[in-house]
Amino acid sequence: MAFILKTLGGIAALILLVITLLGSIVTLGGFLLTAIKVLIAVIFLAVVTMIVFSILRDRSRRRQEATDI
Repeated sequence: MAFILKTLGGIAALILLVITLLGSIVTLGGFLLTAIKVLIAVIFLAVVTMIVFSILRDRSRRRQEATDI
């Protein structure tokens, strides 16, 4: 009888451990998805900023060339 109780206790402990680990994995997954979304937003803003600076620099060069002529 004691062996059956130890076995049931061990199985219950394993089930609880698996549930806890699955909860941790879900939390980690949510964090990683949020981090990826933030990274995509930052990269997008960097690209847009580079495009704007490129346009402004080109306009400045064209004005400078127009005044040099």
